Parts: sequence; structure tokens; C-alpha cells
Amino acid sequence: MSQSVSIILPAKNEAESLAKLLPVLRRNFPEEEIIVVNDGSTDNSVEICEQNQVTVITHVYSMGNGAAIKTGARNAAGDILMFMDADGQHNPDDIKHLIEKINDGYDMAVGARQIDTHASLLRRIGNTFYNKLASIMTGYPIDDLTSGFRAARARHFRKFLYLLPNKFSYPTTSTMAFFRSGLAVAYVPIKAMNRSGDAKSHIRLFHDGFRFLIIILKIGALFSPMRFFLPISALLFLTGMAYYGYTYYNFSRLTNMTAILVLSSLFTFLIGIVSEQISALHYKDIHETKRRTSR
Repeated sequence: MSQSVSIILPAKNEAESLAKLLPVLRRNFPEEEIIVVNDGSTDNSVEICEQNQVTVITHVYSMGNGAAIKTGARNAAGDILMFMDADGQHNPDDIKHLIEKINDGYDMAVGARQIDTHASLLRRIGNTFYNKLASIMTGYPIDDLTSGFRAARARHFRKFLYLLPNKFSYPTTSTMAFFRSGLAVAYVPIKAMNRSGDAKSHIRLFHDGFRFLIIILKIGALFSPMRFFLPISALLFLTGMAYYGYTYYNFSRLTNMTAILVLSSLFTFLIGIVSEQISALHYKDIHETKRRTSR
């Protein structure tokens, strides 16, 4: 069965790159819906979009990249949502490779940037670290956690809109949510191109990097609580036992600190068990949807 595609581009003051990108998209995908979510731009982005006959949805003020993604997803008519940046770093020719993965049965396909196409050494190191950490939290290999170039089945993606932050970390959240809900994710190697004109990344490496870390932990705790709480519980217990051994050997007594550490370990473990049950209720509906649609 043929599936319709909606191409969604969040944009803030990207008139120069849109002027180059939109004609290519319209020429390569004449029948597909193309939506530009204008996130409070102050340049002539809207006029550029109108000239290229694409749908424009405007935020009255800048709400963030994630908010623009959510707006586009809510308003798109396609069965497959194709997200890409408006700054020219994603090659429109790669879109068909991601769509092919969806047609092959995957629920999400992500364009994984090759390591040598990241902007700087610090970004390469940071992205490698976050990919490894997210892989541990989900139990699946993650090749590019922060890539905004991705395609997803609309019916699944919309289920996670309430989880997506309004700023720059929607790729992080959506990737981990899909993995932990048992939805198939594929990675397609791509080369990121240089941004058009004077366009620069709006992501601040250290500030937003810390936010990515918090989101990884938050989503991990939501979708795989025991992977999050069990190591903490074990660390508290081992620390308590080590401290008890030290105080017993030197002072022949059990200290209050030892009791606090052991009780904290127990409480953390119990919180993990309760969270695991709540988590199971969360993606029970996702599994039911997959079962019905696969009949």
C-alpha cells in the first residue's frame, strides 16, 4: 500500500538556505506535502516559502525547534513524517533512503552523520559520549542520537509528542522513546553538508549538552526504570557495606551513615520496581496498537 509523505522543516531566520533548499525539494518531491514551520522568524522566510508553494505555519514568537517539530507533526497529513533541518546541512537526495527503510517495515529511520562530518572535535567527542550512554540506557546500539534528519510513522510519532521538549533535544527524546517502546529503528549513514550562507548551529555545546544528558536520564527512567535505578541502588549498597566494614574494623560499631546508605539503597530499589510497573502500563497501549495494525 502506498504511503503518503509529509516533509517538515522547522525554520527560524533561514530565508537564505530556504531559497536554495525549497526549489530542490519541490522539484524532487512534486506530490509530497512540504511544511515549513516558521518559528518566529524576523527575515523574509514566509515570502520565500510562498514563492515555492509550500505550506507555512507560523509561530507568533519563537517557541523552539522541538515546538516547531510538534506543530508540524500535528498538522501534517502524511502517513510518514520526514523531518529535516532548514539550514541546508541535509541532502534532499538522502530522503528516499530513509523512506525506503520505513517501507521495509521500520517505524523510524534516522540519518546517522558520519563522524568526520561533525563540525568540531568537541562535538564529535560529545556526540560519541551521548550515543554510548543512550545505548546503555536503552539496550540498543544508537549511531546518532541528535540527528534531526529522520523519518517516522506518523501514528507512532504522535504518541510521543507530549514527551518532546520545546527546544533542541527532540531527536534524543524521540529516538529513546521509540527504542524503549519496542518500535523498530534503523540508521542510514549520511554525510552532513555545510550550512548555507552564514547559518550557524543554535545549539550551545556545554549548556545544551547538559540538557541532553538530563533528558537521556529522564527518558531512560521513564521507559527502562531498572536500568536507571538498579545501578544507583547497587552503588549505595556497596558504599554502605564498604563504610560498615571500615567502621567495624576500626571502631567495632555500626554507624548511622551506614544505616542511611543501606536504607537509601533499599528505597531506590523499591522505587525502581514501582516505576517498572508504571512504565509497563505506559507502553502497553503502544504494543496493542502494533498488534492490531499487524493483523
